Amino acid sequence: MSNDIQTRSSGAPDSTDSRQKASRYGSAALTPPVDVIEDAAGITLYADLPGVSRENLNLHVEAETLTIEAQSSLSVPDGLKTSHTEVGLGRFQRVFTLSKELDTEKVSAELAQGVLKLRIPKAEHAKPRRIDVEVS
Repeated sequence: MSNDIQTRSSGAPDSTDSRQKASRYGSAALTPPVDVIEDAAGITLYADLPGVSRENLNLHVEAETLTIEAQSSLSVPDGLKTSHTEVGLGRFQRVFTLSKELDTEKVSAELAQGVLKLRIPKAEHAKPRRIDVEVS
């Protein structure tokens, strides 16, 4: 079952962008790195979202599409001003097409230390099952 999850890009703008970032980057977003691990019960997806809080994370599942949208909230302390910024864009977006073998009604999510963990179990019809053989 290697086609359980596929990724695609989406340039949909996010309404949470600040005016400064929106004017500088338009609808641009960083694509967070993601690891997907499959086991007999489903898949686990790990996405790196540094500086993202729960309030700035939006997850959507519609039909077979999973969308991750996030805004980082790294701020400069009062009285200080940045002179150089390596990563000035704090918006993340990633869109995945999910297999019909996954149960999108039972998705669970955890966010800890900048890493999002999503667990998507397999649907009952896709789980391996043992077939008993009768001797006649």
